Amino acid sequence: MSASGRMDLRICHLYPDLMCIYGDRGNVIALSQRARWRGIDVAVRELEAGDTLDPDWADFYLFGGGQDIGQDVVSKDLQGPNGDALKRSIAGGAAVLSICGGYQLLGHEYVPAEGPAIPGLSVLDVTTRAGKVRFVGNLLADAPQGPLIGFENHSGYTYLGPKATPLATVRVGHGNNGADKTEGAVQGRTIGTYCHGSVLPKNPWLADMLLAWALERRHGPAILAPLDDIEELAAQRSAAEVAAARP
Repeated sequence: MSASGRMDLRICHLYPDLMCIYGDRGNVIALSQRARWRGIDVAVRELEAGDTLDPDWADFYLFGGGQDIGQDVVSKDLQGPNGDALKRSIAGGAAVLSICGGYQLLGHEYVPAEGPAIPGLSVLDVTTRAGKVRFVGNLLADAPQGPLIGFENHSGYTYLGPKATPLATVRVGHGNNGADKTEGAVQGRTIGTYCHGSVLPKNPWLADMLLAWALERRHGPAILAPLDDIEELAAQRSAAEVAAARP
C-alpha cells in the first residue's frame, strides 16, 4: 500500500536512455494513467547502466527497444548483478513488457550477422538471429484476448522454444520472423513483442492484463474497474484499418 493507504503500483523503466525508441516510453505513461484512473497510486523509477537494480521494489518493468550499440551496453550490464536481480524480481512475481531489443535481450541470445552472439537473460525461451530482410511497417495480429496493433521495425528474426507461447497470430505484417505467423512471446508474467508505437495505448486489453499481473505481486488478485475505452478502441480501429491496407 502507498502512504495514503490506497493500492499502489511500482514501475521500473529499464535503460530509458538507451532502449526507448519509437514511442516505447508511452507505455509507462499509459499504464500509469490507467492505474491512476482507478485510484491506484503510481511510482516510477528509471534504471540506467551502472545503477543498482533493487529486485524487491518494482511490480512492473518496461524494457524498450534500442539501437545495436545500446543493446551491447545493456547486455553487458545485465550480465552482472543487475541481470541476477532482474531474474529474481521476475521469479518473485513482477510483470514485464519487453519490446524489440528488450524482447531479444530477455531471450537466450541475439546472433548478429557478424561478430559474437550477444547473450540474453533466458527469461524467455526465445532465440533471435539477424535476418537479411528488415521488417518495417504496421502490424496487425490476433491474440486470444483481442486484436493486437503496433509498428514493427526489426531485422532480428525470433524463434520460440517450447516454454514460450506466442502472444498473437499475425494477420498483417511479419511478427517474430516472417515465416511462422507468430508475434511476440508470453512466459509467466513476461511478455515480449515487436510492437512499437506505443503498444499499450492502442491495446487496452494488453495494458490491463499487465496491470492486473503487476498488482498481484504485492496486493493479491486484482479485479480492475472497467474504464471507458472509447478513444483507445477508436485508435485501435483506425490503426487496424491502416495496417489492413498495407500492401
